[in-house]
Amino acid sequence: MRLSPEQIAQIRQSAAESFGPEARVWLFGSRVDDSKRGGDIDLLVQTRALSADTALQSKIRMLGLLEARLGERKIDIVIEQPGDVRPIVCVAHETGLAL
Repeated sequence: MRLSPEQIAQIRQSAAESFGPEARVWLFGSRVDDSKRGGDIDLLVQTRALSADTALQSKIRMLGLLEARLGERKIDIVIEQPGDVRPIVCVAHETGLAL
């Protein structure tokens, strides 16, 4: 995994502040592979059921917190709510690492 312990802590804290303490986070995509270089940070946030507006507001808040804490970089966040069966969610769980 190509994230430092400090970056992981900042991501987890940002998710908790944005989505609540029960939020769980997975890293997936190129940052999981130690042999690769660069790439954006792809995150899956698993949370309780949220309205579309609340989910969007929480995502925007998390992105703002991460920019302040990690600096300006490309970060993609996928929000998984209960019963979510989208292919991207399945891939994140199959290939990703829980933070």
